Amino acid sequence: MIVRALSILTLAALTACQLPGIIGAVGHNIEREKKIEVLAKYTGLDNKRVAVMVKADMGVLYEHPTLMPNVSANLSQRLHENVSGIKVLDPRTVLNFQYQRPSWAAMPLGQVAEELDVDRIVVVDIYEYRLNPPGNRWMWEGVCGAHIGVVERDGIEPDEMIEQWNVTAKFPPQEGTARDQLSQVLVQNGLVSTFVRNAAWVFYDHIEDKYPDIRK
Repeated sequence: MIVRALSILTLAALTACQLPGIIGAVGHNIEREKKIEVLAKYTGLDNKRVAVMVKADMGVLYEHPTLMPNVSANLSQRLHENVSGIKVLDPRTVLNFQYQRPSWAAMPLGQVAEELDVDRIVVVDIYEYRLNPPGNRWMWEGVCGAHIGVVERDGIEPDEMIEQWNVTAKFPPQEGTARDQLSQVLVQNGLVSTFVRNAAWVFYDHIEDKYPDIRK
C-alpha cells in the first residue's frame, strides 16, 4: 500500500511538473492558428466599372505564356465575387485591347480608361515570377511579386496611379519541396491562386492567418 501510494504521489508530482509545459504547448498552437480581420487598403472599386490589366517582362511572358491571362481572369473573378457593386470588364476584352495596343502602358492611363470605358483600372505590374530557386531546377520554390496600382478616371490626376501596393506570394508553402514531389502544373496553379488571393485582398475586408509565415 505504501509503495502504491508513493507511486501515485510520484506520478502526481511528474504530472504537475509537466502540466505547465503541456498548457504552454497547447496555448502556442492555439495562438499560431488564430485568424484576424484585415481591412481593405483601397475601397474605391465599390460600385465602379473596373478593368484589370496585367503586364510583365517579355522574358517572363515568353517562358510562361499563360501567366497574364490566368492572373487577369482569376483576379477579375475574385473582385467580382467580393467587391460590392463592382462591374468588372470581361478579361477577354481587356486582353484583346492589350494585344492590339502593345504600347498601352506608355499611353496616358486616363486615355486607356476612356477607351475601355471604365472608371478604374487595376494595374498589376509583375516584376518577379519563378518556379524554382535561382540556379536549382530540382527544387520547387515558386515566387510571384507585383506592384499593384489603381487609376481613377474621375480623379484629380487620371493619368497617374493614385497609389501602389507591393504584393507577393510563395508556393509551395513548405520549404525544401523536391521537384518529384509535385507536378509543375500544380505549382503553377498554386502560385497563381495564392498571388491572386493576396492581390484581391487589397480591395476588400477579409480574414487572414495572424502568423502567415509560420510553417504548419
